[in-house]
Amino acid sequence: MCRNKRHTSRLFFHVTIHCMSLIISLMLLFSSVKSTEALPSLIQKGKASFYSKKFNGRKTYYGERVNSEALEGAHLHLPVNTLVEVTNLDNQRSVIVRINDKGPHSKSRVIDLTHAAAHALGMISKGVANVSLRVIGKGRLAAAIPSAFDNPIAYQSMLEPAL
Repeated sequence: MCRNKRHTSRLFFHVTIHCMSLIISLMLLFSSVKSTEALPSLIQKGKASFYSKKFNGRKTYYGERVNSEALEGAHLHLPVNTLVEVTNLDNQRSVIVRINDKGPHSKSRVIDLTHAAAHALGMISKGVANVSLRVIGKGRLAAAIPSAFDNPIAYQSMLEPAL
């Protein structure tokens, strides 16, 4: 009985934290994107890969911890907290990720994604996908606040169709 009560309170805590971080992060996101930043700006096409789950919890270049369940990615030239729309050119699925790491370190790749972002793009079985990247804004999310993009499915309706 005591164990179930502890499990229920822990689950409630995690759900509450995710909901609060989602609300706060969405407020920060929409207050920080200027109309000029929201204009489509295709910056790159190439191949995307994703982090192995063994990297979960390891530190990124910027000192954050890799969270395989968050919608985040690594890019060599984009600054931390840049919001990027990644579109899988093979199936036209898109996802918005926040850049929180430097990489990939393979010359044949343009972006590394977390497992959740790769799942949202439908690229888990292939491991690599042809993608286009479009900067959509600059987030001001603090590393201490969990990512607003923890649930890939919730953000699919916010995306514009790929051209």
